[in-house]
Amino acid sequence: MKSLAAICSAMVLGALAPGAFAAGSDEKSEAIQANPDYIAGRKAVEEKRWKDAIPSLEKAARMDPDNPDLQNWLGYSHRNLKEYDAAFRHYQKAIELDPRHRAAREYLGEAYLMVGDLAGAEKQLAALREICLLKCEELEDLEREVAEYRRKAK
Repeated sequence: MKSLAAICSAMVLGALAPGAFAAGSDEKSEAIQANPDYIAGRKAVEEKRWKDAIPSLEKAARMDPDNPDLQNWLGYSHRNLKEYDAAFRHYQKAIELDPRHRAAREYLGEAYLMVGDLAGAEKQLAALREICLLKCEELEDLEREVAEYRRKAK
């Protein structure tokens, strides 16, 4: 029979296993990072080849439809092509899958600014303020974008 200390230790180690801190973080799944379509899609994103990124990321998403990172990168690629309806759909899906996904919140807020929806951007900013207990890059970036949008609007 296992001791209480051994059981507690196993529970703590299980809680700290990879993925335990997944909420709000990017690139959650090690398996998806090894997927050739995901790799090709991310490479295309890094090279700003948005039209090339989308088919690869869509193929990877068919294999892992519940991966918020894939949805986020699809949204990002569509946004850069000014395909806002598709971008909003993918960002919303990413947030539905992981409400604490910082990058999706930031990029969704930026997309709202691109279509002139300051209230939508501010909603994402408020969500990031709740998610980021300390300042985080996504919060700082969206704060800067909202401030710039307001400055230009004056």
